Amino acid sequence: MVEEVTLYRAPTTAADADAIADWLRDRVEADVTVKDRFLSLYADDDLPEAFAAARVLSPYDRETGNTMVGIVRYEQRALEDPERAGGVIYDGLAVQDALRRRLPEGERGLDHLHVPLLDRVLGTWGDHDGRWHKRVSVLGQPGLVSVPGLYEAPAKPEQYYKEKQKHAMFSGDAPPREVLEEEVEGEFLVADDPRTTEALKGYVLGAYHYLETGEAFCGDGRCRLSNPHRQPGVIDAQLRDPEFCDAHAPLYEK
Repeated sequence: MVEEVTLYRAPTTAADADAIADWLRDRVEADVTVKDRFLSLYADDDLPEAFAAARVLSPYDRETGNTMVGIVRYEQRALEDPERAGGVIYDGLAVQDALRRRLPEGERGLDHLHVPLLDRVLGTWGDHDGRWHKRVSVLGQPGLVSVPGLYEAPAKPEQYYKEKQKHAMFSGDAPPREVLEEEVEGEFLVADDPRTTEALKGYVLGAYHYLETGEAFCGDGRCRLSNPHRQPGVIDAQLRDPEFCDAHAPLYEK
């Protein structure tokens, strides 16, 4: 039984860990606390190399890792100055293992869930199709929630990618969110979206639910505990009523 939940801030993102914790306290029996960035609190001299070893090198290559000196130094700088990180996908299970090893020894049990909100893009390997897939969350201990994964993992409407490419051809960068929302039919989240905190609540609860019950994801796309593969599904699950399906409402509805 989960008795404690510690949520860790991701200060370079739009995610408000304190607001998520307040929401979670109303729905779970565990004590919920918030701490500063996990990668700052528990970083050690070997963590940069662990991140370098977890780097995804190719979307279709199961092998990961580049621990050349320059890459390790990049990861060191990214830990010290997270604004400089980006453009890399990491093996989510390898990152999870590295962070678990750095938890205080007395806090690694399943009665104390740790949920770092991360500013890194995480992925898991798909044996069914032989490629890496970006993820919003990696369940387990610790339960990882990737803030950029919220924007990048669930697929956006095809027109979004066309408009983004067209804009980049003429201006050299990505178009503002307002332009994309006006030009592209359908609903989706983009980087630094003001709805980020609200959308992440269900993923953090999902990390708790997994440790508490052993259930990974809900199959009902209207439930916050579901795992939509497309952005409109994220909007439906996380930002629209009802919050939970009939099976999970008795557990978590306020």
